[in-house]
Parts: sequence; structure tokens; C-alpha cells
Amino acid sequence: MTRGSDRGRVRGAEVGRRRVLGAAGGVALTAVLAACGSNTGRSGKGSGPALSQWYHQYGEPGAEQAVKRYAAAYDKARVSVQWRPGDYDRQTAAALLTDSGPDVFEVNGPKLEQLKGGQVVDLTAEIESVKDDFNQAVLKPKIWRDKVWAVPQAIDTQLLYYRKSMLKQAGVEPPRTVDALVDAAKELTARLRGDKVKGLFLGNDGGAAVLGGTPLFAAGLSLITEDGKAGFDDPAAARVFAKIRQLYADESLLLGAPTDWSDPAAFVQGLTAMQWSGLWALPQVEKALGDDFGVLPFPKDGAGGPAVPVGAYGAAVSARSEHRDAAKAYVKWLWVDGADKQEDFALSYGFHIPARTSLAKKAKQLQEGSAADAVSYATRYGHAEPLLWTTPSSTAYQDALNRVIKGGANPESELKAVVRKVEAELRRAGK
Repeated sequence: MTRGSDRGRVRGAEVGRRRVLGAAGGVALTAVLAACGSNTGRSGKGSGPALSQWYHQYGEPGAEQAVKRYAAAYDKARVSVQWRPGDYDRQTAAALLTDSGPDVFEVNGPKLEQLKGGQVVDLTAEIESVKDDFNQAVLKPKIWRDKVWAVPQAIDTQLLYYRKSMLKQAGVEPPRTVDALVDAAKELTARLRGDKVKGLFLGNDGGAAVLGGTPLFAAGLSLITEDGKAGFDDPAAARVFAKIRQLYADESLLLGAPTDWSDPAAFVQGLTAMQWSGLWALPQVEKALGDDFGVLPFPKDGAGGPAVPVGAYGAAVSARSEHRDAAKAYVKWLWVDGADKQEDFALSYGFHIPARTSLAKKAKQLQEGSAADAVSYATRYGHAEPLLWTTPSSTAYQDALNRVIKGGANPESELKAVVRKVEAELRRAGK
């Protein structure tokens, strides 16, 4: 994900894992071939076959050196790591169609077209013994036709940060429902000098880019149903959209902040009493504010429940690899059996959650305070973008949410148009 943003979401030190929380898409073969370069990384010292492993470019210091160190420690193959800047999703999508692509690669998916095209290898046997130990929300989009096609590496998630002292000063309780969130943001803005401090920050666009399907899940709905239909053809969707719009209409939202939602600067500088941001921001918030903050999932609405978006890049094996069995064995060694490396990757270079729940529970950095709360929320309330949620569907949905929030467009008519788009996409994609 971005290690840091969207899926994601913002740039700088966070560019990387955060991206998995927001869909990308498309294939540009010529761009990939031009990007292929000679950065082969450091080869492992094993005596077996030579394997090429690709990663997208994480922005966090030490991450590249760590994955090359893991590869060098493997003794059953000679693994060379390529650290690939640029539009990684497009690069890998194109490379999978050639014989010069990677053996092992991380993927924001795999995408349905890659699965239907037979471009990746079934990893069910490799993960089967510990399948139930993986966070099921991030594993689910990597399952197709009851088989697992990628092994989740590390989880990114988003949370509602709130400043305890500011809420206490305004006599406001941490919001547990969307209605309470709207009221709290308005009250905080009024009592904390709304010309200088706002109640809530959802990003400089008012929230359309970052919220995604989270309000739907909070209302008890989904993006795509289990039987493959649009999951928000329901009056509850329009109602929760209208409440998000109310935040904007009340002038309770911070807009035009120096940095966007994925950076906690606005929150730690006191420009907002509450901010939606990523788990990656927690160490920075804690360093600045001590214990004067808490975290919550996105509040429930109506018959729904709390909602927490989660995402994870996965390790996959190319079907064009000449050494598929060796590549599968390496993935199992690293991302299924390698508990020490999984914890190191998640928590030593940025702040993320190990994909295996047993590791998340025992990691000392995640055992107390807001970090422990975040792990609990991600486990209990986590939701990920489903496999059938395509880029055109995501774009139509986000555009509609933006028109509702900033333009006051009618939520019902906007959502009906998105439902039609999504259903057309589902017919086109099939299963």
C-alpha cells in the first residue's frame, strides 16, 4: 500500500503501501518495456535457480535494504530484487504478458483480468496451513474460485484521530455514530474558534478521495455483494452520503490545509480537532501529542457498524516464470513461514500491521494504547476493496461522492447513476 498512502493516497515518505488502499489500473506495455532497466538488486547466495523479484518503490528508509537482505538470506535459489519506481501497477501488468517479467512480484490485487488470463500461479497449497491466521479482510480480494493467488505482506489501514483535550474543552464525546460525528464536528468548530480551528479534516477535497466505500460499510452496505451485484442500491447509501455532505455544508471541515489527509500535520498543529488519516501517522502523532489523542473506526450509521478500510500488497508468482515451483517455495519461505521477516517488514520501516493476526497480536509495538486499538479495529471491522471493484467503478463512485459533498448534488440520483455503471462493469468483467 503506500507505505504511508492510496492505497492510497499521498506522497513523500509515505509513497508505497498506502496506494493499495485506493485502486489504480490500466496497462501500458510500452511504458513497461521502457522502464525495465538493469537494477537487479542483490542476489541471494543459494545454489538453486535464479529468481527475479519485483517490489514497487516504498518511500520509507530501510525498506529496500530489508527486502534485499531477506532475498540474500535464502539458500535454495539466487534471488535478485528489483526496486521499481514509477507506475508499478502498469509496469507489472505489462511485464506479465512477456517472457522478461519477474518470477515473484508484489501486486495490488491480482486484478480479475490477470486471474482470468492465467497470468499468476495458484498459491493455495503454500498458504493453506496458516490461511485462517491471515487477516481475512485483506485475504478475501486475493481469493478467486476458492483459490489463493497472492499472499498478503503487510496491512495499511485508516483511522479517525481525535484530540482528547480539544473534545474535552468543547464538551464533546468521541463520536460513535455518523450523526454524532456531524454534530461533534459542528460543535467543535463553533467552540474552538472556527475561523482558526475546524472540527474535522477529511482531506482538502472534503473527503471524496479518501473515504471510498467506508461510509457504505458503516451503513451496513458494501461495494459489491457476495453474489456479485452493486452493494449500495439502497436508501441507506443516500442517507449516509447526505450526512457526509452536511459536514461540508456546516463548514465543519478543514479545507486548504498545508498538507493533505495522509499527513497528520494539520492535526498535530491544532488546525483540526479530528482527522481521518492512516495508521502510518500514529508514531508522528504520538511523538507530538503524547497521550492527548485517541483513535476510532469510522462511526456506524443506522443499522450498520464501525468501518475500517484495510489493504495489503500481496506476493504473487508469474505464470510465465521458468521456475514456478522454486518461486512458490520462496514466497512460502518469506511470507508464510518467515514470521521474523514479516514483523520486521511491517514495523521496522514505517508503521503497519503484520498480515498474520497472530503476529499482529504479539508485536510489542502494537500491544498498547492507540496502536493496540488500531489492530483491534482492523481485525474486527476491516473491509477491503473487492476483487470485482474495477477502476471505472471506483472513478464513477468517487466522482459522485465529490459532487454530493462539494456541489450538493442529490445523493439518490448520483448513486443510481453509479449503480448502473457498476452493474455494466460487472457484466463486462464477469467472474
